[in-house]
Amino acid sequence: MSEISPEIQKLIDERVQEALKGAGVPQRKNRLALIASQGKLDAAYPPLIIASTAAAMEMETAIFFTFYGLYILHKKRGANLQVPPIANPAMPIPMPNIIGMLPGMTPMATMMMKSMFNKVKVPSIPELLEMCVDGGVRIIACQMTMDAMGIKKSDLIDGIEVGGAATFLGYASESSISMFM
Repeated sequence: MSEISPEIQKLIDERVQEALKGAGVPQRKNRLALIASQGKLDAAYPPLIIASTAAAMEMETAIFFTFYGLYILHKKRGANLQVPPIANPAMPIPMPNIIGMLPGMTPMATMMMKSMFNKVKVPSIPELLEMCVDGGVRIIACQMTMDAMGIKKSDLIDGIEVGGAATFLGYASESSISMFM
């Protein structure tokens, strides 16, 4: 199966938007809305890689960091995210849960992942965050979660905004792509 050329895809997209507009369906903007809810190293990469890539593709992009996802933005904790091996069957070296519970296994799994990523030159979490901020990605920290967890805006990296679910939903409601990660 051959791929559709970008020019043809653009024409198709325009026609689809015209048809939807004629049917009374509101037009979606070329924007991406992501929710980051986990504070583990292996869960921090996907929203940041997708957001920085979307921004590089000139898509308007926002990430809503809520619950433990806020720790990705934390000045102290964000640089020290870990990979817990317990109940993670996708670990490169399969191990029974009992092994993952041994002292030192989480730091070892974290070291393994960082080493694998360094070998193929994947940017670190702080580097990806900087790329997102510099690329114009809208970084929204959940106010309710900050209040519940006692996190202050000064605890988080610079270049972010604080908002609630309504802030994010207002953005996401006009997005062509929304993802929960």
